[in-house]
Amino acid sequence: MKPDKEIQSVLDASRFAVLATQNEGQPHASLMAFTPMDGIRKLIVATYRTTLKYRNLLKDGRVAILIDNRNGTTSGKRRDLVITAHGIASELPDDEREVVVQAHLARHPDFESFLSSPECVLISVAVSDYEIVGGTEDVIWCKVEDIMAS
Repeated sequence: MKPDKEIQSVLDASRFAVLATQNEGQPHASLMAFTPMDGIRKLIVATYRTTLKYRNLLKDGRVAILIDNRNGTTSGKRRDLVITAHGIASELPDDEREVVVQAHLARHPDFESFLSSPECVLISVAVSDYEIVGGTEDVIWCKVEDIMAS
């Protein structure tokens, strides 16, 4: 399967991911609901403005997002993968908010009150590359621009 199809398959199959931020070298990991946008190019997460992860993102937008589609069984038609997206996070502009909120709610309908809070901010991660891991010795790095050009 082509890398973009494998990545999209993992993004479609998984609703939650681990977001890694940092502040002065101190890593911080958070379990997050996410929504892919624009194919494999963007990942959307939401958080409150009062969180450590948000403060970290304001200081340094570089992030890693680990997404795991393994379900603990070895039978099935899909290949079990863990992918890590690397990119730059930024607060979503107000003019894009409504479309993205609707997409996030379609995937996470139980987040309506959270997303309607004035303290909730939507974060868009512009993904630069993915690390695709199928096993200990099955690791591939792919730049999004190269994937989309092929």
